[in-house]
Amino acid sequence: MILVTGGTGLVGSHLLFHLAQQGKQIRAFYRKKETLDKVTQVFSYYSEAPAKLIEQITWIKGDITDLSSMESHFAGVEQVYHCAALISFDPNHLDDLIRSNPEATANVVNLSVAHGVRKLCYVSSIAAIGPSTKGQMANEENEWNETNVSVYGLTKHDAELEVWRGSQEGLKVVVVNPGVILGPGFWKSGSGSLFTYANKGKKHFLPGGTGFVSVNDVVNAMVGLMRSDIHNERFILVNENLTYQTLFQKITQRLAVNPPNKKVSFWALELFWRYDWVRSIIRGKRRRLTKNMVKGMYHQEIYDNSKIKKALEFAFEPLDETLDFCCEKFKA
Repeated sequence: MILVTGGTGLVGSHLLFHLAQQGKQIRAFYRKKETLDKVTQVFSYYSEAPAKLIEQITWIKGDITDLSSMESHFAGVEQVYHCAALISFDPNHLDDLIRSNPEATANVVNLSVAHGVRKLCYVSSIAAIGPSTKGQMANEENEWNETNVSVYGLTKHDAELEVWRGSQEGLKVVVVNPGVILGPGFWKSGSGSLFTYANKGKKHFLPGGTGFVSVNDVVNAMVGLMRSDIHNERFILVNENLTYQTLFQKITQRLAVNPPNKKVSFWALELFWRYDWVRSIIRGKRRRLTKNMVKGMYHQEIYDNSKIKKALEFAFEPLDETLDFCCEKFKA
């Protein structure tokens, strides 16, 4: 039996499709019934009979921040894929991030240890790796430095510490640290909003850049690591390191809209994060830009993917093919 948390998200829904195709016994948590429609939509991108595959999944309504709603469902589970997380870069959401990331991960780890789960895969982030040193690639051995790290990155790092604590208690674990994950189906949140923004034909793009990877590469790497004898290791999952300008040029070309051609200046970004901070205090609005986010744009982050390539002889799918597929589904 395989248990998946965050099954209604981008990574989780693609992972469930992969596992269902293989005929695996699967349990998956969900919080709201309407989120299951997203899973059906994702399955429909890859199958003409999505409902038949979804029937193979045992859906469990529960909240990973609530230990009592999860405990009985770990019985008989051999593998756990922990994909659930809260993504926010707003410092005002720190309490929610702590509850949903390290504290919820501690719940998953504790139950996995208690029920003798054979192996756990945790979906972390390059945000928990930390920034690359200018001119040098960041790798899995990066020295952790909290300077200018987002609140999201801080809580993902702390969640990893819970996973490593589980490994000390006898649980076999693997951790993946994906870059920005590109995949279809979630156009109003996360990386999906990049396609929505590009489609509007905006003139401006952000400076800097980061690592990008397809959702199917993330899933294939996770499954490959769980099948292998590898444990107690972490792996960066980045296919290409791109500037935001290059990414938007690639997307807009496929959507047949004009690409952004004006880089937002740093003085404007420095001014806006301060305005955004004051606005959030006075009007209680969600932060759209923070000081740490701006500092991270001053140079392009670059990440080394050689470890996963060597460990699994892993070949990433061409990112251009991923963008072709995503833009096709976006337009549809």
